[in-house]
Amino acid sequence: MVKKLFDSILGKSPARNEEDYMELDLASYEGSSEEVPASMYIKIATIADLKDTPRVKDEVYNGNIVIVDIGRLKMDKVTFERVLKDLRDVAKDVNGDIVGLGEQKYVVITPMSVKVSREKIGGGL
Repeated sequence: MVKKLFDSILGKSPARNEEDYMELDLASYEGSSEEVPASMYIKIATIADLKDTPRVKDEVYNGNIVIVDIGRLKMDKVTFERVLKDLRDVAKDVNGDIVGLGEQKYVVITPMSVKVSREKIGGGL
């Protein structure tokens, strides 16, 4: 028992099998849509074309945080650069912040008074 505890603390855990894991019903963790409205939301968006940008910009102007999947734009460098410029301008306009995540596959844009820390939590050095 003590050896197992020390091994788990030191990261020396035995090989795991399927029986060691439990299935989680993620739907039970999601809140009801009938809850009290919030002052700010985190919205998820995908930009596949320049025409998708205005809706994302509107959400940031409305005070919401938007996580944008820009992975589809990587194939068209001109559109990719134009969209990123537009999103940077929005963040600047609202005195918010913008940061890329996941090898520039995602971008997080925040409204006024919300900044994204560039300091990583955990995960080693």
